[in-house]
Amino acid sequence: MSGFLMAIDQGTTSSRAILFDSKGNVQWTAQQEFQQFYPQDGWVEHDPEEIWQTTLNVCRDVIQQGDISADKIISAGITNQRETTLVWDATTGEAIYPAIVWQDRRTADY
Repeated sequence: MSGFLMAIDQGTTSSRAILFDSKGNVQWTAQQEFQQFYPQDGWVEHDPEEIWQTTLNVCRDVIQQGDISADKIISAGITNQRETTLVWDATTGEAIYPAIVWQDRRTADY
């Protein structure tokens, strides 16, 4: 097997990408933090566009670090915040509200 494996970790406070060689050795990594918003006590939100942009940035960064073309990536996997909620308009693809982060407590009574 030749090529690279990309792991994407879109976490609660940052996005990270790691490129592994075909033997599983880490070759390049990139990480970019993003802002947390607390509009009310117990509320935690993220800007959906910032999540996307930081994820895209770190993926591009490891490809540039390795000076490789994207077609050399033979597989990719992603882990994310799971319970964070995001709703977007199906027609425009635009988010209709900030992402509600898994730490948010506004529905705790339910």
